[in-house]
Amino acid sequence: MREIKEILVLNAEIEDRGKRLDAFLSEKIEGYTRSYTLKLVENELVEIIGKNKTRPGNKLKGNEEIKVTILEDEILDVVAEDIPLNIVYEDEHLVIINKESNMVIHPAVGHHSGTLVNAIMHHITDLSTISGVVRPGIVHRLDKNTSGLIIVAKSNEAHLKLTEMFKEKTIKKTYLAICINNFRAKEGRVENEIGRSSKDRKKMTVVRDGGRLAVTNYKVIDEVEHYALLKIDLETGRTHQIRVHMKYLNHSILGDEVYGKTSKKADRQMLHAQKLEFNHPITGEKMDIIGDLPEDFKKSMRNLGLEYKG
Repeated sequence: MREIKEILVLNAEIEDRGKRLDAFLSEKIEGYTRSYTLKLVENELVEIIGKNKTRPGNKLKGNEEIKVTILEDEILDVVAEDIPLNIVYEDEHLVIINKESNMVIHPAVGHHSGTLVNAIMHHITDLSTISGVVRPGIVHRLDKNTSGLIIVAKSNEAHLKLTEMFKEKTIKKTYLAICINNFRAKEGRVENEIGRSSKDRKKMTVVRDGGRLAVTNYKVIDEVEHYALLKIDLETGRTHQIRVHMKYLNHSILGDEVYGKTSKKADRQMLHAQKLEFNHPITGEKMDIIGDLPEDFKKSMRNLGLEYKG
């Protein structure tokens, strides 16, 4: 267990009435982002005195006393490693990598080596420093067993602008997924809130309140008996969003052992971040980047008889 760095006691005033707890914390705790304060709540390091359950989406009444425990930063020795990378685009401001599956984005507990960060530190000497020594250049993430395109910032200027672009949803992300069961509606839109599961804090789920808005658009590209190939466009970028929404629709992603089940037809979840569309954060140039499908994804498609002509 990491040592306690400090304990803060904050008081919500009448002008804070109606604010979400995580937004209130990011305003009051100087030097920390909203995503950091969100993790504080999720890791049960925030307590609204007198309230049994504390959630990021708790709406304040304006008379609460809130206790926040800040832990000492974990010290990780991040070492550059000569791990092959599929770099599909690079300039002085950013690089786009077609990530393989079975690769964690950055070092953390249980994953101190073999991550994307370990690899990019070997291949790229100039990375942005905004996300710190453990996550240099990292602007967004993909799950360990999701393959596909990820943007890494080289300059701090590009990092800040890319972060704002993701926040403003001006970066379009398109995924391909193989899902179980056939779809009645061949295209659709899923819009609801996603939050931590009360039964398993490592999992996300659709919730009635206290979560964050998540919007997923899908279209069936091809179908065979019991399986479908989908093109998926995201309007938001929540943790495990596509996987949670497909489970919610009763069409879990093939091979997803967390939100579905393991399968002999796939060694991992068949989800690939295939395309990125955005304007270059510095030059304004229109970027339209496509990441080739990995061999395991193509093999599963062949074995099932699914076709994609994109």
